[in-house]
Amino acid sequence: MALVSSTSLLQTARKNKYAIGAFNVHTLEMLQAVVEAAEEAQSPLILQSTVGTVKHLGADYIAAAATVAANRASVPIALHLDHCSDFSVIMSCIRAGYTSVMIDASHSPFEENVAITQKVVEAANAVGINVEAELGKVGGVEDDIVVDERDAMLADPAECAEFVERTGVHTLAPAIGTAHGIYKGDPNIDFDRIKRIADVVSVPLVLHGGSGIPEEQVKRAVSLGMAKMNVATELRIVFSDAIKAVFAANPEENDPRKYMIPAKQALKKAAIEKMQLCGCAGRASDFR
Repeated sequence: MALVSSTSLLQTARKNKYAIGAFNVHTLEMLQAVVEAAEEAQSPLILQSTVGTVKHLGADYIAAAATVAANRASVPIALHLDHCSDFSVIMSCIRAGYTSVMIDASHSPFEENVAITQKVVEAANAVGINVEAELGKVGGVEDDIVVDERDAMLADPAECAEFVERTGVHTLAPAIGTAHGIYKGDPNIDFDRIKRIADVVSVPLVLHGGSGIPEEQVKRAVSLGMAKMNVATELRIVFSDAIKAVFAANPEENDPRKYMIPAKQALKKAAIEKMQLCGCAGRASDFR
């Protein structure tokens, strides 16, 4: 099937109290691995690319590969641009065929965030694709966006409600205590805040910083209203470690297929585990 907007996917996920895994991919092999995982798990899937990956590979290359994958797949697949603050990059991805984009103006004052997000929503609505925005600041590192833990601010439920109403944004990523990257200890997630935001916001909520969150915390966050979970760092580590293992065993290896195939297999296994954790495994049938 063709690439789909993530809006209906996430609305269905929130209604049925599961989350859809959104996986950042940086190579063709990573993209293939998570698509194969979704097929095996019969899970809806959101493919994601960062701004850095768009600049590295090109939005048209990424969209073309994702389109081929979606056309071959039996499960619904969306293609999302993660954490972008540059309107021109967002528009280039929309033109290339992305079906979801994130405008991240969370570092700006509230009124400015509203105005910027409204502009993106207007453009996206013209072609029927999803827009995600962020309120508060998620700590850690995402591409070249760095938020010190001391500067990470949690989202205010009342501001979330006002923001969604004024912008018409389709999904919201509120800062609730998670961080990008691998946690040094257990994350300090504010579950009460998730509930209070979910009580006043009708759109699906997004859990950023999904790498390394303990299983029981993921399940609790999903049960409270998180309908999308982003996973990036864990995937890079699994993929890279598999390649390192091949070279450790055979330093002279020079056939990319010999190290990419094990890397794909390792990533596929990790992605299936995340899909099972989010509760989206077996839910592709919700969209048939």
